[in-house]
Amino acid sequence: MTTVQFRKGRKPQPYAVSRGKVPEITIYFWVIKLLTTGMGETTSDFLNHRINPVIAVGCTGMVLTAVLAVQFGVRRYIAWVYWSAIAMVSIFGTMAADVLHVGLGVPYLASTAFFVVVLAAIFAIWYASEKTLSIHSVNTWRREVFYWATVIATFALGTAAGDMTAVTIHLGYLTSGVMFAAIFAIPALAYRFIGLNAVLSFWFAYVITRPLGASFADWMGVSRARGGLDLGTGPVSLVLAVLILGLVCHLAVTRKDVERGAHRRR
Repeated sequence: MTTVQFRKGRKPQPYAVSRGKVPEITIYFWVIKLLTTGMGETTSDFLNHRINPVIAVGCTGMVLTAVLAVQFGVRRYIAWVYWSAIAMVSIFGTMAADVLHVGLGVPYLASTAFFVVVLAAIFAIWYASEKTLSIHSVNTWRREVFYWATVIATFALGTAAGDMTAVTIHLGYLTSGVMFAAIFAIPALAYRFIGLNAVLSFWFAYVITRPLGASFADWMGVSRARGGLDLGTGPVSLVLAVLILGLVCHLAVTRKDVERGAHRRR
C-alpha cells in the first residue's frame, strides 16, 4: 500500500488517505456516469408526479446526506459507496434545478446561467485554496468537500441546460441528446489531437454528461405528445438502475477502477 508523504516540518492534514477517494477514469466511469444522469432525471420526474414535491425533495435530501456521510467516512474509494452518492446527487440535483423552474417560476435560461456562476465560483475557490482541480488530488477532507460541491453543481447545471435546449429552445429531447453527444466528443478529441489540458478536458466532459444522459432518458420516458417514446419514467428508471447496479457490482469485484499507485497525484 502506498503512503502519503508529508514535507518535513508540516503536520499531516486531518483527513489524509493512502488512496484517492474517486475512481480511475476508465470507460466504466463514463458509462456509469451517463447511466446515473439518465436515472436521476427519470427518477426525479417519477417521484415528483407521485408524491408531494416538497416531501420528495426533503426525503431525497436526507438520503443524499446519509450516503455522503458514508462516502466521507471511508478512507479510500469504494465502488458501491461512491456510486451510491453519485446516484443520489443525480436525483437531488435534478430536483434542485426543477424546483427553481416549477416551484419558483425561474426560466431555464436564468437557472442555467445561475448554476454556471455557481460552478465557476466553486472552481475558483477550489483552485485558490488547493492550486489544483485534479480529481487525482482528492485525498484530503477539504478537497473532497470541493469535489462533491462541484459534482452537485454540475448535475444541477446539466439539468437546467438540458431542459433549456429541449423545452425553451424547442429542440426536443432527442435532438438535444444528439447535440450534447457531439459536444461531449469535443474535449476527448481536443485532448488527443491538440493537447488540451487533461483537467479541463475532464471537467468539460463531466458537465456535458448530465444533459446528455438526461436528454436521452427523457426521450425514452416522456409521452409521444412531448416527442418521446412513452416508455414511462418508472420503467426507464428501473432499467437504468439495474444496469448501474450490475456495472458497480462488476467493479466492486474486479477493482478495475481502483487507482494504481499515487504517481499521478499532486
